[in-house]
Amino acid sequence: MNRIIIFALAVIISACSVKDQSIGDNSIVIFNEEAVNFNPAENCTNLDEKIIKVDNGRILLKKVQLPKYSKQATVSVQAEIKSAGDPWDKTGSLFLIPQSSDINFLLDSDFKAQFENQNIEFPGVVPTENYKPSIEILRFMTPFGIGYYSNDPNLMKRKPVYIPHWEEKVVWEQDVTQLISELEGEVWIGAFIDVWTQGGYEFSAKLNYTESKAEVDPITKTQVIPLVNTVRYIEPEKLYDGFSRGNLEYTFELPANYKSAQLQYITTGHGGHSGGDEFVKKENIITVNNEIIYSDIPWRDDCASFRRFNPHSGVWTEKRTAVMGNLKTGDTKELEIDEFIASSDYSRSNWCPGSQVEPFVIELNNLKKGENTISISIPQAQQEKENELNHWNVSAYITLQ
Repeated sequence: MNRIIIFALAVIISACSVKDQSIGDNSIVIFNEEAVNFNPAENCTNLDEKIIKVDNGRILLKKVQLPKYSKQATVSVQAEIKSAGDPWDKTGSLFLIPQSSDINFLLDSDFKAQFENQNIEFPGVVPTENYKPSIEILRFMTPFGIGYYSNDPNLMKRKPVYIPHWEEKVVWEQDVTQLISELEGEVWIGAFIDVWTQGGYEFSAKLNYTESKAEVDPITKTQVIPLVNTVRYIEPEKLYDGFSRGNLEYTFELPANYKSAQLQYITTGHGGHSGGDEFVKKENIITVNNEIIYSDIPWRDDCASFRRFNPHSGVWTEKRTAVMGNLKTGDTKELEIDEFIASSDYSRSNWCPGSQVEPFVIELNNLKKGENTISISIPQAQQEKENELNHWNVSAYITLQ
């Protein structure tokens, strides 16, 4: 009898120890000062390599083993970048291949094959039967020449008086706990920078996990549904100017009703010079099941605050009227002055050179079991013409509980 009791207790203790198993906090390095550049001589798609270079070095790809928690945890991404010779501002994206996608769009020939001989204007933007578009962990914009040009004596003459020095790198951090169900187990993670120089950039990224004492409830564990991604990573994908000709729509199916749902929406406008989608305010409108859930102009007017990260930004002067005053006497006078302004200072469509781009988080109250349709509209978006590179980088996914 005693042996039976002891055995039963052992089983209970063992079960509890598995349930309550703690693996602690973790920091997983994905990329460490890896070169991202345009260099066909270094292009590598050897699967034996830990880090695979794709598209002539403009994309890094790595298969990583990430922790899987039985307790509730949070996860954040930390990334940093510095120039290795590239002087320009460029779109960047740290992304993952969804675990629900049978096709790895960077390695599988099936990705290109399924769009051949099909009349699809923008391949890879929405899911197909076997393919799911990548999910962005972090959207970012490179600064003008940070690090590589930060100690250039000629560029020191461009430094405004209100910053002590040019920074050597830029660091971004963002909470991505909403993606934790995708950031566990074996995952393909990639980094893309739209670079066209051989010098390029040095890029680092890591994921930081923090464990709590609470247990994970399998019933309410967050699920992620990839919806759209217009970022042009690799052929046959193209710069997306489709909003100039109509809405981007996708119909997806839910197997059940959910108690809560959120849309994570990332958007940035690019190109067209001073009159294009980068520098002109354009309204974004999102509807789900014909109900408007988001209508706003994504815009950043704080780009001058990133000046210390942009040593190679173009600089010129603009005339303006300034008021000079004597605080003691109260006397004032107006003067016309030439004031310095940098290209990196100008407001843009939801980004600044050197900034990260956080998603807009939108509550979804009208999702239902069965088919649901999302429609994204930018009515005033311009069509690409004369190599002005007008386009919108938009990605979206839904998190469900």
